[in-house]
Amino acid sequence: MLRQSLNFKLSQKLSPQQIQLMKLIQLPTQAFEQRVKQELEENPALDDGKDSLDDDFDEFSNQDEYGDENDTMEAEINVDEYLSDDDIPEYRTQANNYSADDDEKSIPYASGTSFTQSLIEQLNTRRLSEQHYGIAQFLVGSIDNSGYIRRSMEDIADDLAFTMNIYTDVAEVEQVLKVVQQLDPAGVGARDLQECLLIQLSRKRHNDSTELAMKLVGESFDAFSKKHYKKILEKYHIDEDELRDAIEEIEHLNPKPGSAYAGGSTRMVEQVVPDFTIRIKDGELELTLNGRNAPELHVSRDYSNMLKGYKEAKEKSKSQKDAVMFIKQKLDGAKWFIEAIKQRQETLFMTMSSIMYYQKEYFLTGDERNLRPMILKDIADEIGMDVSTVSRVANSKYVDTPYGTKLIKEFFSESMTNSDGEEVSTREIKKILETVIGEESKRKPLTDQKLAELLKEKGYPIARRTVAKYREQLDIPVARLRKEI
Repeated sequence: MLRQSLNFKLSQKLSPQQIQLMKLIQLPTQAFEQRVKQELEENPALDDGKDSLDDDFDEFSNQDEYGDENDTMEAEINVDEYLSDDDIPEYRTQANNYSADDDEKSIPYASGTSFTQSLIEQLNTRRLSEQHYGIAQFLVGSIDNSGYIRRSMEDIADDLAFTMNIYTDVAEVEQVLKVVQQLDPAGVGARDLQECLLIQLSRKRHNDSTELAMKLVGESFDAFSKKHYKKILEKYHIDEDELRDAIEEIEHLNPKPGSAYAGGSTRMVEQVVPDFTIRIKDGELELTLNGRNAPELHVSRDYSNMLKGYKEAKEKSKSQKDAVMFIKQKLDGAKWFIEAIKQRQETLFMTMSSIMYYQKEYFLTGDERNLRPMILKDIADEIGMDVSTVSRVANSKYVDTPYGTKLIKEFFSESMTNSDGEEVSTREIKKILETVIGEESKRKPLTDQKLAELLKEKGYPIARRTVAKYREQLDIPVARLRKEI
């Protein structure tokens, strides 16, 4: 049995403009610049630069429907809504918020020789047979950004046969590999860390320290990496001073020789551009938004002239009507984009300003122990926005402070209650943990249990597993690996 019924349903959907704004808020400065560039290329009604309109446009049209095909064009599009005989203030049609210090709007790009190209150029200075040169080229191409060859010689020998028609065996590949390992930087072409360190040590001027260092790496690498110094002292019949000198030789080696090359790799090096700047002026905090987040945009003058021409024309052809319909769509898009940029600037500034004053004591002193516990909801409630909006600002934006460039989300942290019943930031506890480990005796480093006991004595009752978690987040190794002689 079929039934028909009426019911009412309320639903909430984001408008295209709201979606556009949310996407713009999430973008960091460099990605935002690319988005503006893309919009300028796609929308001919949008212009950049310092030229402003004199008397072109009025308020945005809220008209979403274009009417029936048979209606007159004047009913579909009220051209007067886009044209005005009055002088319109510039803020109506453009976003212009550059500061005096933001003259540079682009980053110069430098090109150079890639890591792989540098190695090939060095190969060209070696005397190699045609086959050996082909193998050497293949080996160089197999070196990763850290300077290592991660593949087995058997796989490389097979690939040489299939891809380059070079038939060889593992012994010949290893023979050519020794030539590749003579290239700079020292250690390049190694198959593991042990081999990398040995290559670098072999190039050093030989003395007692380097000889012992080569023995440690070549014969007792496992014991050395685990810092079983007592076993090493007994095995080689040496004293602590001799072992310390050998360790110092090893510590000066580069475990990632590829990273030492200025070009790094063929990939572009990412540059962090701070979205905000915080300065201390006369004992007060001063926040500024990077001017590159406020591009000068306005609606194209040419499109104004097109609309004027259409309005003044006595006879309006179908092609003219179609052109005006296209113009209206592009004008709406341009105005929405300019308005979205303005709202983006206001949202970014409001959110960062709230964060700055919430963490005022930290920004005035630079001491991480002064960071207050702060979650996204704290800021969202203060500025009257949704938590998701604050998250979009915090996750991808940087701020330039007197203490370095910081990722904004690093200022957020959970809280815990100390022995006095006060709420303190987990960042404060991590800073104290870092200080305690820095002051410990390296001959007998503190275990996680001992660290937990010391923190409890300082008024921070946390469990051993929590200490281990914070220590790992700080990239601090376990006690055994912090041991020194």
